[in-house]
Amino acid sequence: MQQKADHQVPVLVVGGSLVGLSLSLFLGRLGVPHMLVERHSGTSIHPRGRGNNLRTMELFRVAGIEPDIKAAASLLAANHGILQTPTLAGDAGEWLFREIDPGGGLAKFSPTTWCLCSQNDLEPVLLKGARALGGDLRYFHELEGFEQDSEGVTALVRDRDSDALYTVRADYLVACDGPRSPVRNRLGIGQSGPGDLFANVSVTFRSKLLAESVGDRHFICCYLTNPEADGALLPVDNKEHWVFHAPWHPEHGETLEEFTEERLQRHIRLAVGVPDLDVEITGKASWRAAERVAERYTAGRVLLAGDSAHEMSPTGAFGSNTGIQDAHNLAWKLAAVLDGWAGPDLLETYDTERRPVALATSARASARSVEHSHPGFAPTPGVGGGPRSGILPVVLCYRYLEGAVLDADPAHPVVPDAVRLTGDPGSRSPHLWLRRAGARLSTVDLYERSMVLLCDAGSAAGAAWHAAARRIAGTDGVRLEAYRIGAGADADLTYDGEGPGGGTDWAAAHGTTADGAVLVRPDGFVAWRATGAVADPETELRAVLAAVLRRG
Repeated sequence: MQQKADHQVPVLVVGGSLVGLSLSLFLGRLGVPHMLVERHSGTSIHPRGRGNNLRTMELFRVAGIEPDIKAAASLLAANHGILQTPTLAGDAGEWLFREIDPGGGLAKFSPTTWCLCSQNDLEPVLLKGARALGGDLRYFHELEGFEQDSEGVTALVRDRDSDALYTVRADYLVACDGPRSPVRNRLGIGQSGPGDLFANVSVTFRSKLLAESVGDRHFICCYLTNPEADGALLPVDNKEHWVFHAPWHPEHGETLEEFTEERLQRHIRLAVGVPDLDVEITGKASWRAAERVAERYTAGRVLLAGDSAHEMSPTGAFGSNTGIQDAHNLAWKLAAVLDGWAGPDLLETYDTERRPVALATSARASARSVEHSHPGFAPTPGVGGGPRSGILPVVLCYRYLEGAVLDADPAHPVVPDAVRLTGDPGSRSPHLWLRRAGARLSTVDLYERSMVLLCDAGSAAGAAWHAAARRIAGTDGVRLEAYRIGAGADADLTYDGEGPGGGTDWAAAHGTTADGAVLVRPDGFVAWRATGAVADPETELRAVLAAVLRRG
């Protein structure tokens, strides 16, 4: 391929599903010009991937689209819990869990909450947000091939509508092109893990009578366990639109063609326990659950994100959330490198940080599928036998032991067994409610476009840290904000005493003292922490930034 291309962009994103669209949104928020190509003609039309966890919703909150997502998710706002039952006729069965946040306890950990929004409803919100920020998003355009050199990537793209070919020259290419990723395969990147776990046929159907059998059991998902017709039932609108996941066994020679409309209608009626249930099949799609992680996430100037980098069992909705969080980790690093305030080697930390998280999370997802006896999943020995702790440690408490962090404790597991959010380097910075110029905000809201130094408004050491950060920001070309937290005229942020997480001492919450300081990355993860005063805070902070950002 010639180096002179029809289009030149800093970043080319391949794949326009949840992860590609999220990456486009995050890059747009950071002012990074980019192009996205997606081979399908539009966003997803099939209800799937509906669970958006606390951490993902924090990212969408900071990106400014949380209200739009909640509006798109309003039909299922009252749905909670997973029900397991032999039939929906009568009151049999048990709740695997009834409420995702019983008693509202999550409010002390986050300014937002979990949201049930199906992929077909979420993707249009992401698309609208990304385009509003100037993203060049091209549907029905397909990557045909690419070559890379030391300075960038040249891609060949086909406009599937006109069949015209054109070239795109990009500094970096990010592959969000799904589990069968042509980009990953072209790079020859292998995968580790058990592989395929189970397969389902996902059926959309209309039934006006089913709501009577469901009653007031407004679940997220119902596992129906009749051995003659097991499966998972999911509401779309709680009224007449539903999804059913029927087990499919290709390993026994079963073909998709065997799932006729008549068979699916009979299966759903038997599973639900209503022989004369009205069932109008409106669509079907096959999918396979798997546990695989790419052996590396980067190859020169090409990077993998989402399903191209990892696959995991759907139980817990960890897969899509992990992919969106990949995109967020990668977006600020691309922005920092392209803008010149970080060295190119910062992008190597994407693999060092995100791969271990995917390995740990995919093992938890399989364990949760075993624990919940997911329909169609008959695990082989050794699969899904890992820790089975609650969701919150996986969602909020994963940590980066290596990468763009200093002094992370290697003794800590990547995903802990219990909730621990104490400002340790490599972990997500704790949520606290504060006030700035009278307006209430969370510490989570501070992190997006720059490195952030937190220090105390009431100590001489805090003043020295703050002054050092301001000098570095003014002279070194690093995007760095500094905030003094506390009371008094010098405070940039004051405490808000309302509700959980309000009025908590910032230093204690972050594992430091009033004389210390905490450096937080644009993705909200603690990069470094000083527990007390130092003789020369400017020299100390400059060295820390150089190490974290791979400067020089």
